[in-house]
Amino acid sequence: MRKLGNGECTMNQQTRLQALSTFLKAQRAKILPQSVGLAPGTRRRTPGLRREEVAQLAGVSSTWYTWLEQGRDIKVSPSVLDAVARALQLTVDEHKYLYALALETGSGVGQSPQKDEPPQINPALKRILKELRSCPTIISDRRSHIVGWNEAATHVFLDFEQIPYEERNLIRLVFTRKELRRLAVNWEHFVSGFLAIFRANYGQYVEDEWYEQFLSEMRQVHPDFHDLWEQSRVSSAPEVLLEFRHAKVGKMLFHLTSLQVSGNADLRCSIYTPDPNSATETKLWQLIDRPVSSSQP
Repeated sequence: MRKLGNGECTMNQQTRLQALSTFLKAQRAKILPQSVGLAPGTRRRTPGLRREEVAQLAGVSSTWYTWLEQGRDIKVSPSVLDAVARALQLTVDEHKYLYALALETGSGVGQSPQKDEPPQINPALKRILKELRSCPTIISDRRSHIVGWNEAATHVFLDFEQIPYEERNLIRLVFTRKELRRLAVNWEHFVSGFLAIFRANYGQYVEDEWYEQFLSEMRQVHPDFHDLWEQSRVSSAPEVLLEFRHAKVGKMLFHLTSLQVSGNADLRCSIYTPDPNSATETKLWQLIDRPVSSSQP
């Protein structure tokens, strides 16, 4: 780990270690003692496991785990982190997130910051966007800025062309645009998918100062952001069913599938597939003023 001359952590390291501390505390609080064979007890001041219980389950010393959770700059190994991950019942994506924060294994560490102009979408990806006529699709970068979309997305969500690139951030838009708040029947469920992806990216690029600046801004401007962020999952590809109440056609059901796009731009493709057991696709074609035919996919 990089150190300053006086032995103190750099600001970027402090940010990473604080993120690690917050993550471990949140995961520990989610686990019921009885679910891991421990007595619930009557003197627990906080929900979930105690630090010493996590240490016991992981087979590490209570002092070492306490230091890890406090965000101290201590030596860690992959095998010990694996044991902690098992004790905290982490998912595959959460396990990767733990590695990224504790071992600095994020792909973004050491890379130059992302430029302020939008990444270029190659012709093949543009063709895919065009072909997904009945599936609203959005392409976003690692900071959740929207860099591409298709016509269906414009009709269901927003006309992104009218929004400047620097304001066209998925996380910011779902909190600021009233149209999107009204669109989702369960808005918090809608937001959770975006935050899960954003947190996965955050783990990879935690030393990019942009993330902390953005999170600080969101906390200050949107009071409900903090709790949703702290409760958010870590998932690079959440699969969820979303129910919308569109102003023009009413109820619509979509399955969200998120895919990592190959290449150096670190882009993500979010595809909203109409639920086959609903009238969503028919309504979508009504929105884009194109009749449904048997030849449509």
